[in-house]
Amino acid sequence: MSTVAVTDATFDAEVKNSDVPVVVDFWAEWCGPCKQIGPALEELAAEYDGKIKIAKVDVDSNPNAAAAMGVRGIPALFVFKDGQVVSNRAGAAPKAALKSWIDESI
Repeated sequence: MSTVAVTDATFDAEVKNSDVPVVVDFWAEWCGPCKQIGPALEELAAEYDGKIKIAKVDVDSNPNAAAAMGVRGIPALFVFKDGQVVSNRAGAAPKAALKSWIDESI
């Protein structure tokens, strides 16, 4: 499975009401660090297929979800479990660091 594009309209259904933990990546097309972690998140989405969902929210097209989460800088990553934020981090990181953060969070 690949990452899931989430909008302001689908945020609650895809993230808060998910029956598996969700990693949400708030990003933008113009953001260099966001583009750096994109491939790693795609790989992790495949590795965690069925166990977790990795959702991407484009902050330019969907400002409400980002504002509701208090996102001030991107990339901003949040782990949701049972509809609640259990962990978050900002900035780019190598795939191994992202994987260990996800494993610790879920």
